[in-house]
Amino acid sequence: MGVRLLVLVVLSVALMVVDARFTLLKPVRSQMSLVLMQSYWITDLPQRLWQGVASQFGSRTELVAENEKLQTENLLLQGRLQKLAALTEQNVRLRELLNSSALVNEKVEVAELIGMDPNPFTHRIIINKGERDGVVLGQPVLDARGLMGQVVELMPYTSRVLLLTDTTHSIPVQVNRNGLRAIASGTGNPERLELRHVADTADIKEGDLLVSSGLGQRFPAGYPVATVKEVIHDSGQPFAIVRAVPTAALNRSRYLLLVFSDGRTPEERANEAAQAQEADRQGGDGAPAVPATVPKPATAPAKPGAPAAPAAAPATPARPAAHAVKPAAAKPPASKPPAATRATPRTEE
Repeated sequence: MGVRLLVLVVLSVALMVVDARFTLLKPVRSQMSLVLMQSYWITDLPQRLWQGVASQFGSRTELVAENEKLQTENLLLQGRLQKLAALTEQNVRLRELLNSSALVNEKVEVAELIGMDPNPFTHRIIINKGERDGVVLGQPVLDARGLMGQVVELMPYTSRVLLLTDTTHSIPVQVNRNGLRAIASGTGNPERLELRHVADTADIKEGDLLVSSGLGQRFPAGYPVATVKEVIHDSGQPFAIVRAVPTAALNRSRYLLLVFSDGRTPEERANEAAQAQEADRQGGDGAPAVPATVPKPATAPAKPGAPAAPAAAPATPARPAAHAVKPAAAKPPASKPPAATRATPRTEE
């Protein structure tokens, strides 16, 4: 037994040396690999069958679970969509009741970033839209994620935009969760904003979304501005330190949006709405009578050049004035009665 084992070991070593040094055993090895491959396939068949059956049942279970999850998400999204549609309609009705001409969706125009200010202490960019394209000073600029800044300088075909993170820029914001108002100021760091003068007891926490409040009549309300990253409370200070990260990609956005919103103030909108209502009311009550009486007195005194015409001219304006508007007739009696008394004796003579 030991001799046979020794012979087999020597034979194996000899075959390995010959196979490594020469190519004589290459055809034999290829034929043996074909035979051994069939045996490998047969011995591995039960395991492969088990894996196939398990994968079939597992994939079906995963597909059923994923299908149920997607159906649930679809129902939730449809419910939210219905709620948003209802809120949008309610917003439109409330704006109509308030005589507001502001639209739910502002008009926007796409602009492209073509340059940056080389000064490292200012955060300004240059876009390819200018005064010839209808851009105005103070116009809001945003990207696909949120507000970026506002136009501060106009050229005929380009504009300069001041970013939110500039140290000279501030924007009124509010916490989307509870409506808490604050002022977000730039820090000079393109990845950070700070909220000024926030009370230490204010309800604000990490992760809150800050949106534009629209109080300055410069930025439209409701656009994302930043996300609260850190809130530091110090018992010895009256104000908390609140740091936020801008939602807009200030250093990476290439294409921007210029927002064209209604530039009128709320007082101007209310005055224009009141004037329109008053004009409609007067037009319905017979407003044409007033313009009809106004031109007649202007033309009647201009025509009389002969002595016979003045007797008829004063009679025509006196009747509409006394018939149409009483306050207007109250002024003439002080000067006209003497003229009337002098004119009547002449006609009688």
